Amino acid sequence: MERLKNKAALVIGGASGIGRAIVDRFSREGADVFVTGRREADLPAVARPDGARIRAIRADAADLHDLKRVFATVRSECGRLDILVVNAGLSEPATLDEVTRGHFDRTFGLNVRALLFASQAGAAAMGAGGSIVLIGSIAGMIGTAGYGVYGASKAAVRSFARTWAGELAPKGIRVNVVSPGPVDTAMFASVSADMREALTKLIPLARLGRPEEVAAAALFLASDESSFVTGTELCVDGGMAQV
Repeated sequence: MERLKNKAALVIGGASGIGRAIVDRFSREGADVFVTGRREADLPAVARPDGARIRAIRADAADLHDLKRVFATVRSECGRLDILVVNAGLSEPATLDEVTRGHFDRTFGLNVRALLFASQAGAAAMGAGGSIVLIGSIAGMIGTAGYGVYGASKAAVRSFARTWAGELAPKGIRVNVVSPGPVDTAMFASVSADMREALTKLIPLARLGRPEEVAAAALFLASDESSFVTGTELCVDGGMAQV
């Protein structure tokens, strides 16, 4: 079933991990997918030559000039935007006594500032029926030692979605959040075995999530199957923050 047939989608931060899974799923569902990645080396694998309609663009999501260029490319090549997924994010541990100005600026610069201006540009390029999907985290709902700045940045994402859902509803644009729990990605692979075990014990389903499971949630919110859903947060966390 091609649930995104004739749709143009842009995934900010889609070269690896959850973002890559979203790009792959959207492409299989019939969308023309534009995807950004910060590292040039990651992009050829995304835009694989198998007939999929995927256009990879090297861009740093935290650089507003790069974002402007990305949206200009989408308008030039597709003429419209139906779906925007903002996935680019940064998670660096630092307890309160360790937080520096640089740590704060990096985290909020990418997780909040870049997301805001990408969403602003995306909404301007959309018409009725458009869907904005923001990738949050259950870290915005719970307290995790050493991740206070990260958690605060993800709480901001949830707050944005509530406000923008109301502001954009008259234009027929929906805004929702997918908030993963621990997901088994390359980024998560750097976590120690003890930490992985401890986190797994906190998950009622007793395992880490898979990127494709998050992609399935993003697909639902991006597609017309969720046409009466806006301003919500869909947690994909195995129950970790729910029970």
